[in-house]
Amino acid sequence: MKKWNGLIIVSIMIISIGLLAGCSFGEETEDNGASTSTTDSTHSTEVPENHVRITVSINHGNEFITEEEIPIEDGDILLDVMEENFYVEQKGGFITSIERVKASDEEKTAWMYYVNGEMPTVGASEYELSSGDKIVFDLQSWE
Repeated sequence: MKKWNGLIIVSIMIISIGLLAGCSFGEETEDNGASTSTTDSTHSTEVPENHVRITVSINHGNEFITEEEIPIEDGDILLDVMEENFYVEQKGGFITSIERVKASDEEKTAWMYYVNGEMPTVGASEYELSSGDKIVFDLQSWE
């Protein structure tokens, strides 16, 4: 019986050490910055010269679809750049679908866009891009 008790105690200790080591390994990974460095470089605040960053998301950024840094030339129009670089459907200058994610009248959702954190006063078919612009297209409720 003593042999079994000793074996059980040793087994519990080994399992406990393994669990503790696993937990501390996860904490070291988060603390060393390795997991955040990719995110930081992808979402860095700087956009290369003669480029724009376009982010596509759903519900105020709660769901991420894609993000691209795209080279532009002076005078490029946002809708044209979107159609050249993403799968976009539009009707009358209004974007109805990006990357096959559709707005819905039934669900009362629409594609809204923001440039450098502000909503422009013109549609994407009229917005002239500037180097360094950060554009976010977000599918959200219009209610």
